[in-house]
Amino acid sequence: PATLAVFVGIFAAMAVLTVHHWSDQALGLREMRRVTRGRIVILTFDAHFGGLWLADYIPEIAELDRRQMPDMAEYGRWLGPVRIEPVPIPHDCTAGFLAAYWRRPAAYLDERVRSAISSFWMIGDVSPALERLERDLASGAWHQRYQALLEREHCDCGYRLVISEGE
Repeated sequence: PATLAVFVGIFAAMAVLTVHHWSDQALGLREMRRVTRGRIVILTFDAHFGGLWLADYIPEIAELDRRQMPDMAEYGRWLGPVRIEPVPIPHDCTAGFLAAYWRRPAAYLDERVRSAISSFWMIGDVSPALERLERDLASGAWHQRYQALLEREHCDCGYRLVISEGE
């Protein structure tokens, strides 16, 4: 994390879906604040959000998030005053992070999609859950259960921008 902040310089720093992978989150973020006089912007996930349907199939995802994601209040302790804003995810997002396919559940059946999402390789074998998802998609049960999602253009999946303005 310190390398990123030094590379970006003293004017601004950014971290995108990475803080939860740092071995010492507090140290990394304090270092970003130390070397960055200006704005710090962090795209992260609020582990207490609890609204992603995929956790209905793979509850280990929610447990993993609770273990590795910093509590949103911690960012203020580490960076000073912060503003936290929701990041609505468009239905056709192709960025490849966990909730990018919130309205396209069949994407999670694709091994290439899962291989780009750290939650899947951290959890390990999710075959039984994927088989259940595949059955629910084939039977129409998924579409019936999550019909309201199919009508939305954007969805709050728990992703947040943490913004610290600095000096």
